[in-house]
Amino acid sequence: MTFLVFIGSERQSTPPHPPRLGERVARACAVRLEANDADFEFVDPLAINLPSPFKPHFSYAGGRAPQELEELAGKIASAQGYVMVSPEYNHSMSPALAHLLNHFGSSLFSYKPSAIVTYSAGQWGGARAAVNMRTYLAELGCLPVSAMVHVPKAQEVFGESGNYLEETETERWDGYIDRTMQQLLWWAEAAARQRAHGTAEIPAAFTKAPSQRNAPGY
Repeated sequence: MTFLVFIGSERQSTPPHPPRLGERVARACAVRLEANDADFEFVDPLAINLPSPFKPHFSYAGGRAPQELEELAGKIASAQGYVMVSPEYNHSMSPALAHLLNHFGSSLFSYKPSAIVTYSAGQWGGARAAVNMRTYLAELGCLPVSAMVHVPKAQEVFGESGNYLEETETERWDGYIDRTMQQLLWWAEAAARQRAHGTAEIPAAFTKAPSQRNAPGY
């Protein structure tokens, strides 16, 4: 099973120090996915040239979306689940992550699970952003699992490769992250099995206009 690990940060300047803590947190989650026999691929907003001005993938007629947008759409559609890594901005998710995800409709994410991972350079670990992310990801159709990962003072926990700076903390942090990753794997396996062998018809997912969700007559 392959999962996409979204790095919700574009900042490479200080503060905080060291910069771009999200990359460290994402690497730590990827290590735990591998430890649980899952494959992964990073989605890094710094490596993707998004359209400017903003134009979502589903707005291009006849499959004429920019190549990078088209390739990422294919990866989202084929993945079994998602790990969303985000810092907190104004009690909300990262604008870099939201901007990236807003290019795609829920038809690509639907009926697959997601995991919420937040972090901070301070004491709260991005927990307030996670509350916002639950409703956001539910709207995308990739319902988040109940367990979440929150990392306060991430610069004191992880090194550049996602390693633990204090080896004595390895068992404690592995167990904490695994609780979320193992839930993600369980739901991803269940969802994949249902998509492949389920007898119930899967309703069409939201693709373009919000009016598709309107009540009859409105």
